Amino acid sequence: MLSQDFEFTNHALKMLEERNIPPEWVILALESPDQTEIGADNNVHYIKKLHEFGPRTFRVIVNATVTPNRVITFFFDRRLRTPL
Repeated sequence: MLSQDFEFTNHALKMLEERNIPPEWVILALESPDQTEIGADNNVHYIKKLHEFGPRTFRVIVNATVTPNRVITFFFDRRLRTPL
C-alpha cells in the first residue's frame, strides 16, 4: 500500500476504516504535500489540500524518527480553512 519508506500504525489503519478515508489520499499527501511542518512533538505534519473533498485540508502526521517512517494519524484540519 505505502512505499517501503512508510508504514501505518494500528491506529492509522483503524482510522482508514472508521473514517472511510481512501489510502490514496494519505499517499498523495505524503508524496506531494502542499506544506510540511515539524510539530511540537517532533513529528512531521504533511498538509495537502484535497479538492476531491471540497475546500478542506488534509493533515497526515508521521513519526519520522523510525525506519520505516510511521503514519500515526490523519484528519481534515478545520483550523486550516484558508488556501495554502
